[in-house]
Amino acid sequence: MAVQQNRKSSSRRDMRRSHDRLTAAAISIEPTTGEVHRRHHISPTGYYRGRQALVVKTKSEEDEG
Repeated sequence: MAVQQNRKSSSRRDMRRSHDRLTAAAISIEPTTGEVHRRHHISPTGYYRGRQALVVKTKSEEDEG
């Protein structure tokens, strides 16, 4: 196994870790329904960019058919 030659200071350790932070997901609001969804993803009701892109079945429709 590789072993470091000299001890790394806490400053160098923290500078290395500065890029490891997590960012919050970009969120959009659907203009027609007002629902919140991730950017470039379809909303739970099947709308994307103000248009019905997908017909989503409800639980009552699934039970009937």
